[in-house]
Amino acid sequence: MKKLLIIGGVAGGASAAARARRLNEEVEIIMFERGEYISFANCGLPYHIGGDIASRDALVLQTPQSFKARFNVDVRLFNEVVAIDKDAKTVTVKNLQSGEQYVESYDALVLSPGAAPVTPPIPGLQTPRTFSLRNLPDMDRIIASIKDNQPKHATVVGGGFIGLEMVEALRELGIAVTLLELSPQVMAPVDLEMANMVHQEIVDHGVDLRLNTGLAAVEQVEAGLQLSLNNGDSLNTELLISAIGVKPETKLAVDAGLAIGALGGIAVDDRMRTSDPAIYAVGDAIEEVDLITGEKALIPLAGPANRQGRIAANNIFGADEAYSKTQGTAICRVFSLAVASTGMNEKRLSRAGMAFEKIYVHPASHASYFPGAHPVSLKLLFNPVDGKILGAQAVGRDGIDKRIDVLAVAIRAGMTVFDLQQMELTYAPPFGSAKDVLNQAGFVAGNLINGEIRICHSDELEAPSADQVLLDVRNPGELAKLGTIGEAINIPVDQLRDRLDELPKDKEILIFCQVGLRGNVAYRMLANHGFRAKNLTGGFKTYQAVKAAF
Repeated sequence: MKKLLIIGGVAGGASAAARARRLNEEVEIIMFERGEYISFANCGLPYHIGGDIASRDALVLQTPQSFKARFNVDVRLFNEVVAIDKDAKTVTVKNLQSGEQYVESYDALVLSPGAAPVTPPIPGLQTPRTFSLRNLPDMDRIIASIKDNQPKHATVVGGGFIGLEMVEALRELGIAVTLLELSPQVMAPVDLEMANMVHQEIVDHGVDLRLNTGLAAVEQVEAGLQLSLNNGDSLNTELLISAIGVKPETKLAVDAGLAIGALGGIAVDDRMRTSDPAIYAVGDAIEEVDLITGEKALIPLAGPANRQGRIAANNIFGADEAYSKTQGTAICRVFSLAVASTGMNEKRLSRAGMAFEKIYVHPASHASYFPGAHPVSLKLLFNPVDGKILGAQAVGRDGIDKRIDVLAVAIRAGMTVFDLQQMELTYAPPFGSAKDVLNQAGFVAGNLINGEIRICHSDELEAPSADQVLLDVRNPGELAKLGTIGEAINIPVDQLRDRLDELPKDKEILIFCQVGLRGNVAYRMLANHGFRAKNLTGGFKTYQAVKAAF
């Protein structure tokens, strides 16, 4: 191995270059980047726009000079690789500043071209006040537009990570914001009822949230932009951020004759090799393998890209190391909330035809008697027979990253809900509880599998059969403040034992409380007295999230 070429930097390419140098001091390493920056914190871009990250320089992680000094890598900015000749093992490079083209040979080549923003064929979308956000120059243009035009209103199209972060950034700047999302929810990795908690947070912060609404056309007018929406409405705005999604950049690979997968990403094996054994590919441009289903997936996240770059370098220099699939662990801050997920969601499990059960818990982030505790709303998805954890989602103001990170490890390790019961996690009143959120979720799920409790879900309470009756075991004051479900009988749980004769023994009792805990106590009481019953998992709080409309 004499010469390694890397196309593209940031997470995957820069990781491959740094690891390659640590493994070998003699090899010549050249990294090509068509833009101005080789290694920058692209996940931090919205936070600089909004002011959380004050210094722009903090986003520049490495410069050509620092990369050369530390890793002896020849970084060539404004140099675009325009062709790969895999038979000759050469690339053709165009210097974008001089227009000159030249050829470089390689012994091994790493492709890290990333993903490009999706640009739908919307009439008028290319205007001076329309932006996407992929890199530092994009960020600079948005900041300059805000400074020059002083917009009072902005529109964000797309409710994914970048879209949500930009909504928050713009509101931090005092700009009124409309968020357009074509689907029924923002944050696609979570299910609708969890997303509804995020929808409420968005609306509470003054954002004009429009779900099931797409952008049809853009017209530049004197005051800014006039947007035509797919429902026939029109909207006047002064700044438009397109955050509809990303797609793998594969032109180089396609032109070189490398295999492309069914989803449109570069096909690689578990050693990060493409269909050509001398060419590797990493990051957002490739098709990955989902940890749970084993199916191909496109998962554009920085963590996997970093690991893939490292593994590609290891294998180039003689290792035989497999990349151990991707589970899509992710988190996003939305104003005061965090929303996070790992593994499969309910939608994907249903599409894959996989058997699953789900439970919800809403405990406090730490000991409830210690100031600053906030609810953690956790959804756990698992195999209904053996309890293997398949996925999890959480929403709340505190402790969300902690719980999802632990569950991400649990999924990676093939653990079950019964393992959650035995987890020994840190406890002190400011940080957690003696019985952590994850312990509680494990107990609920384990009790369900073992037959110690029967549960029901919100849809069943929405339309109970003639053989069922609803029982609300909350206190009357809670009903007056929060409401109830249908024609539910109200017997507070602490009075239930003395009022069992008010319930019909020939019908199934569907029990609910606020979050499911008192409902479980009521269930055991009724079951021990010979009643047929089910408890609503997650209680009335989950029911409200399921039935919320925005």
